[in-house]
Amino acid sequence: MKTLSELLTFWQTQAGKLGEQTLQHIGLTAAALLLAVVLGVPLGLWLTRRPRWAPVVLGLAGILQTVPSIALLGFLIPWLGIGPKPAILALLLYSLLPIIRNTVTGIQGVSPAVVEAARGLGFTDWQVLGRVELPLALPVLFAGIRTAAVIGVGVATLAAYVAAGGLGEFIFGGIALNNPVMIMAGALPAAALALAFDAALAGLQRLGSRRLVSVGKVLLVLLPLLGGLYLLPWASGKLQAGFSPEFVGRADGLPGLRHAYGLRRLPSLVLAPALVYEAARNADVDVIDGYSTDGRIRAYGLQVLRDDKRVFPPYYAAPVVRPALLQAHPELRPVLAQLTGLLTDSAMTELNYRVDYLHQEPRAVAEAFLRQRGLWRAPRPAVPEAAVVRLGSKIFAEQYILVEMYAALIRGATDLGVETKTGLGGTTICFEALRSGAIDMYPEYTGTGLQVLLQPSPATLDSLNGQPAAVFDYVQQEFRRRYKLEWLPPLGFNNTYALLMRQRQARELGIGSLSELDRYLSR
Repeated sequence: MKTLSELLTFWQTQAGKLGEQTLQHIGLTAAALLLAVVLGVPLGLWLTRRPRWAPVVLGLAGILQTVPSIALLGFLIPWLGIGPKPAILALLLYSLLPIIRNTVTGIQGVSPAVVEAARGLGFTDWQVLGRVELPLALPVLFAGIRTAAVIGVGVATLAAYVAAGGLGEFIFGGIALNNPVMIMAGALPAAALALAFDAALAGLQRLGSRRLVSVGKVLLVLLPLLGGLYLLPWASGKLQAGFSPEFVGRADGLPGLRHAYGLRRLPSLVLAPALVYEAARNADVDVIDGYSTDGRIRAYGLQVLRDDKRVFPPYYAAPVVRPALLQAHPELRPVLAQLTGLLTDSAMTELNYRVDYLHQEPRAVAEAFLRQRGLWRAPRPAVPEAAVVRLGSKIFAEQYILVEMYAALIRGATDLGVETKTGLGGTTICFEALRSGAIDMYPEYTGTGLQVLLQPSPATLDSLNGQPAAVFDYVQQEFRRRYKLEWLPPLGFNNTYALLMRQRQARELGIGSLSELDRYLSR
């Protein structure tokens, strides 16, 4: 009951956003389904007249169906950019197989005797197709369209990762924040839409069994109208922002910025974390969230907007460890301590630049840094039955580099085995993996531990006053008390959240801080 109450409250407070996302979701699904019908049905009919091509065409459509949705979107982005184009094309490709296959199956299922009788009455090929085969094949054909519609509604949730909107924005935001209510806020309407599409098409199917021409007209008029919902004028402003799902929902992310600075006239899209920098670089959006030590800031000519009201807390990186690991292997503590205070902001930015922009392997970058500082040692020979240290990381380059540094230090100084589990996703996924024992350690940031995992009262936040030492002491003590987890001393650099713009655009508009950004938007 509590969850239901929280869900209803969430829907009430986010009613405007929910309505916008629902219309976008309907528009994306309908547009892709229309294109799939227009392309798939004629192609299926052609295959019934050219059966030797059927295995090839259906095989290719089947291969497209097996490609993971995220991978397909990633492949399409360099060609089509972000937004509705790659999303609609991906939905179209996933919808083709059931429509083509059911069209072929439906026509082939018509009794040859009936077809011969029609030809005996003098029907032409087109008359046989339109008056005999299609009406009899319609139930099977419509079953394919209904299947494609349900698939489309489900896959359309991934459109949020390429800034195409839809109910996936709530779903991915909830995943990033480990917020079940937020996940259900997007998942339940998506499921309802799938059922609504299926029921509506079932109604047309019943009508179509009697009136083939009528149902064709209804379908060809209804789907473009629904697809046009995506073209409704959504919120707009002088600048367009693109934010990662986690930033949109975190208290120290967009909600905190809007509370302190306003930024009410900054419409935003939700983007996959890996795409936000590319979107700014390609001028698809004007403002993005990022991290102050990210190497792409330098590579892409971006500018960090100054947080003049100090909304973002300090984000000093430090390893979070299961105490049982240190108790079982006390030799690890001095090994891990070798990185304490060693990495400055500029040093970490340079390492990130090598991985993000120069595309060097994180392991090679990490080992090169350790060699430069005289810390690298060749891995010791593997010891049979040795205990294994499991290192985890979030899904961005800096975390990969840090994990590879720790892995190299452990391999070179101890007889322990090392297993790396990189790319675990957002903060809460890594944190829960650590609590459950799936991993033994991962790099975290003091601001993230404070705002996302501990979520202290406003009075506590005020008492810390954004002081790095005070924040670290509080986080360390509370993690010990609440979660029985240990924070080791920070590595030295502060990778704080930041809003970024292209340098040239920021200079032209006279925007150097978040307050100046809000003043520009409010003019």
